[in-house]
Amino acid sequence: MTGDEQEILAAAERDLMGDIDTTVPHSARIWNYWLGGKDNFPVDQAAGDAYTAVYPAIEDLARASRAFLGRAVRHLAGERGVRQFLDVGTGLPTEGNTHEVAQDVAPDSHIVYVDNDPLVLVHARALLTSRPEGATHYIDADLHDPKGIAARAGEHLDLTRPVALMLMGILGHVDDDAEARSIVAQLLEPLPSGSYLVLYDGTATDQAFVEAQQGYDETGAVPYRLRHPDQIRAFFTGLDVIEPGVVPLQRWRPDPSGERGEVDAYCGVGRKP
Repeated sequence: MTGDEQEILAAAERDLMGDIDTTVPHSARIWNYWLGGKDNFPVDQAAGDAYTAVYPAIEDLARASRAFLGRAVRHLAGERGVRQFLDVGTGLPTEGNTHEVAQDVAPDSHIVYVDNDPLVLVHARALLTSRPEGATHYIDADLHDPKGIAARAGEHLDLTRPVALMLMGILGHVDDDAEARSIVAQLLEPLPSGSYLVLYDGTATDQAFVEAQQGYDETGAVPYRLRHPDQIRAFFTGLDVIEPGVVPLQRWRPDPSGERGEVDAYCGVGRKP
């Protein structure tokens, strides 16, 4: 980052501080902390440390989720010709963001990021820049307004051409299963045939994970619902699921030199017929 970019980011952060509650942990900032980032506060660090004390594998899960994002985007951009990505729930920028991966494969890729956290948005606007051949846009919107997201995304994306809808670890913030499935369906509805759903979420497959999440939910932060793998598979109903199916993160088309083992999160990529 250049000196001018650092000054712009610092000024924007100062303007936003009045809107940010630094007394309650925030999932995006904690995720940033687990990934080794600096965009977090002591309350986030304390919550992150408390979580890892109960469930140390959460840091492996954070890294595995980032690696899955990279593999999925490279596959879609490189092998399936996708040039448009709608990333809902951007989170704080780290290395290997969606636009970086996509535009490394196809510089003309267009990416629309969606989030509603002020700190996430200021970082996105400062750091998530596009290659000149493509475009990157940012929408301040809430996951619970899927029709609004789709309408605004259509201002920047060509909805006559395939779009990859990315929901990376965010549907856990929707507690009700029917509502979560409805959100996915409403986001997919305006996308044309040949579009894709890319999704992962944490699973209630380890009691320590469940206990750590319960402890986090009790801090007053926005809760996160851990689901059974079959409930995550249900998000792909009506789609043609790409091999190897809906599987633990590290099983989805692993890199030959990548990490082995499994984490308590399932993922998949499905094509809209």
